[in-house]
Amino acid sequence: MPRFFVDGGQVDGQRITITGSDVNHMKNVLRMRCGDTVSVSDGCGKDYFCRIDVMDKEEILLHIENSWDSYVELPVKLYLFQGLPKGDKMELIIQKAVELGVYEIIPVITSRTIVKLDPKKEDKKLARWQMVCESAAKQSGRGIIPKVCSPVTFKKALKMAGELDAAVMPYERAHGMEAARNLVQDMHGKKSIGILIGPEGGFDASEAELAKESGIQTMTLGKRILRTETAGLAVLSIFMFELEED
Repeated sequence: MPRFFVDGGQVDGQRITITGSDVNHMKNVLRMRCGDTVSVSDGCGKDYFCRIDVMDKEEILLHIENSWDSYVELPVKLYLFQGLPKGDKMELIIQKAVELGVYEIIPVITSRTIVKLDPKKEDKKLARWQMVCESAAKQSGRGIIPKVCSPVTFKKALKMAGELDAAVMPYERAHGMEAARNLVQDMHGKKSIGILIGPEGGFDASEAELAKESGIQTMTLGKRILRTETAGLAVLSIFMFELEED
């Protein structure tokens, strides 16, 4: 069933008003008609089962048949601090991270970051990333649309991560699978967890040391070296499997 996101102002009693680009998508791409049903989320944890009531040129009116609190979100907010990768890898990371339950994605500029975002094009790039985020949220049935933040420095990322309940950093020089398993087990009951992932080439030794001094816990992901577009998704998968509630 097609899924759409609205804000609270579009919900009025038993009616939801669809506006903007979703109108064209519903009418001309999905070719929906009056009487068809759709799933709608207010982006704040409330889901609605609706039937199309009226289709006008500028808006579509839905009648709410049923509503309930969304049950698909993880009990913990996962923040992915992703070292900026080359090419279009960031879009893949965003898409899959949203599917795996990430709450917020923060691009990070580290000492080994190769990509240099043009300040004049940054807003356009962020808009593109957020669009990928929204599309993935719709496809995966999320109850919220995760946010993609503006890129921050590594030191700023450490400060942000330090304000969460816990934060981990996969690091190729970390050892001990048992220690990694215990670290994951310790995440039960946390309300917010940061995951720091380096770009191509990973974090340099000074960044890893600074992270440890800031209280970030390092962990191994095994004996194989994972690409930047794989490491974060691996950690998100581990936490999703471990922390998902019945």
